[in-house]
Amino acid sequence: MVSYDLLAELSTASADLGETLDSILPRPNGQIEQRLFQAMRYSTLGEGKRLRPFLVLSSAGLFRVSRQCALRVAAAVEMVHSYSLIHDDLPAMDDDDLRRGKPSCHKQFDEATAILAGDALLTQAFEVLADESTHPDPRVCTDLVRALARAAGPYGMVGGQMIDLAGEGQSLDQAQVTHLHLLKTGRMFAFACEAGAILGKAPKSMRMSLRSYAHDMGLAFQIKDDLLDVESSSAELGKTAGKDIDQDKSTYVKLLGLEQAREQARMLCDQAINHLNCFDGEAEPLREVARFVIERGR
Repeated sequence: MVSYDLLAELSTASADLGETLDSILPRPNGQIEQRLFQAMRYSTLGEGKRLRPFLVLSSAGLFRVSRQCALRVAAAVEMVHSYSLIHDDLPAMDDDDLRRGKPSCHKQFDEATAILAGDALLTQAFEVLADESTHPDPRVCTDLVRALARAAGPYGMVGGQMIDLAGEGQSLDQAQVTHLHLLKTGRMFAFACEAGAILGKAPKSMRMSLRSYAHDMGLAFQIKDDLLDVESSSAELGKTAGKDIDQDKSTYVKLLGLEQAREQARMLCDQAINHLNCFDGEAEPLREVARFVIERGR
């Protein structure tokens, strides 16, 4: 099972991230646009696994990066992730009324406000990365902006979302499903893991090791998500269970069956951990995350 130390570190990182986000996100103080600010904070400051920000902090720790700098990048990642969840829940997308155990943004506010809140979070994330408070070297800031844009855009998360929508009711094969999730989920995990190396100006070989780790860990994460969608309740998930079946999506469970999907996730977890052999014990949080993604929900 997941060690208590990891759970404690996740909790500490989440608390630190919450403070950073609270200081970055605009505050509603009676402005005409305060409803937008309320929606942004509602969707970003709520409870969540915060795995992507934790990966930023853990990878940054490998290269002795200032925690304050790493927290700003982690906040930018969480802002992009929260934007994606807001838009994913909209009626035109996955049409879900529940997120993180509470009403989705468009149910708590309205569809127009939810769209604008997502737009604002995505845009402000790049402002955070470009600010000199994130890193004094402008080239590092530029590298972060470029890498996140690629991870979140048409060659990453958004492209994966398009494939996901187009694949409803279709019979995608395993290679196509893997490609879908490498874009939709994997590229953001890869950025989170590489961000610490970018901040620390690490050599390409170390960046490649972290990218390979994120590749396998991200796929294991998605397989576990597919399993949880079938085996867990909405209360346990914090979102509507059984959506993949209802929308006739191609998933690893649909392709492989429950037992083979579990075995595939375990294999990918082991591979992810092996990619960290070039790092010493300081990479243990990343190893524990790989174990956590396939053990959660037990």
